[in-house]
Amino acid sequence: MTGLFEGVGIALSSLRAHKLRAALTILGVAIGVTVVMVNSALISGFKKGVSDMLASLGPKTFWVGRYWGGQNDQDPEDPDPWRRRPPITMDEATGLTTLPSVAFVVVDEFASADIEFEGHRFAGTALHGRNADWPRIEGGHISAGRSFTYLEDAANAHVAVINSKLAENLFGQRDPMNRRIKIAGLPYDVVGVYDPPPRLFGESDRPEIMIPHGTLMKDVPHWRGWMDMFVVPQDSVSLQRAIDDVTIAMRTMRRLRPGQKNNFDAVTQEVYTKTIDDFTKVAKMLMWALSLVGLMVGGIGVVAIMMISVTERTREIGVRKALGATRRAVMWQFLVEAATLTLVGGIVGMALGWLIAFLLHTMTPVPAYVPLISIFVALLMAAVTGLLFGIYPASKAARLDPVEALRYE
Repeated sequence: MTGLFEGVGIALSSLRAHKLRAALTILGVAIGVTVVMVNSALISGFKKGVSDMLASLGPKTFWVGRYWGGQNDQDPEDPDPWRRRPPITMDEATGLTTLPSVAFVVVDEFASADIEFEGHRFAGTALHGRNADWPRIEGGHISAGRSFTYLEDAANAHVAVINSKLAENLFGQRDPMNRRIKIAGLPYDVVGVYDPPPRLFGESDRPEIMIPHGTLMKDVPHWRGWMDMFVVPQDSVSLQRAIDDVTIAMRTMRRLRPGQKNNFDAVTQEVYTKTIDDFTKVAKMLMWALSLVGLMVGGIGVVAIMMISVTERTREIGVRKALGATRRAVMWQFLVEAATLTLVGGIVGMALGWLIAFLLHTMTPVPAYVPLISIFVALLMAAVTGLLFGIYPASKAARLDPVEALRYE
């Protein structure tokens, strides 16, 4: 322990005595550690955002649609298999709701439209056509008013639920209830204000409107053929059984013969999270590559500064050896000094990385938080870099002949 504290003290004295040289040495290490911290924060925040989003859907909810990107059954001669697939229809959604294993089905179709109120116009506002069950899987809550009812859904009524962001933009401090707005040129009554849960990359902060699905189909121009279904199984039914029942029902409604491939996709949350995991693996590989480059630059700087330190302290080494210091003691002292230098760089990088992650989290919609394990890994990498790159200078110091070292000028 005495040697450890002595080495740390010498390293800190060297930092104070040669500030510029030490700063250049630890800069590479600091950059490498900062990269680790920021990327870990982004990846962790991204995965947490996905988990929160899936949790709002319910653990067994799965998606059924025309085409899920990333499938491996593509024909090399037909790179766009979705062109061959018929759109999902409301008749199919209604058919699935009659299955004993299915609790309910939420349909969703997307469009964008111009919104008008008292001379104010918001172009290209996100618009969702959904059935009345949509609040049961969306998360968040309706803070004022209500959602549209099953009767309004069936009657294709001109009613709308707006999110809190759009309510703020349209009405300011005024009560939005029972106000009449225009969507794509037609009047709609605002019946509710929806507060969405925090979403990935801040989508909850953009203006959105929910209207009955049939109303959107009838009155709002949109890109047809891309309706999605979110199927919620009964509580007493396993996810696999519900998927099997839905698959059989869809194949029956589409008159697919045995042996024919499905012309639709049913995707569980597990498939979705696997896609996210594949993406984060690539991001992690990039993170390690960039951080290793920074650590190598810092390591080369450690070799340079430690070689200079060995040269400057040759007579000191000779005196220590003449007084009985072993090779191991001398080598240990210089290794501790090298590790201390890189650890200081690691602490600087850790502080900078945490600051960047905090600014991203508070000032942008990007979810970012620093997991504790990344702090430990970053500091460990910094210390190991000092030990690895300090071996050569330390061994050179340990091999010095005491007589020659004492004669050194």
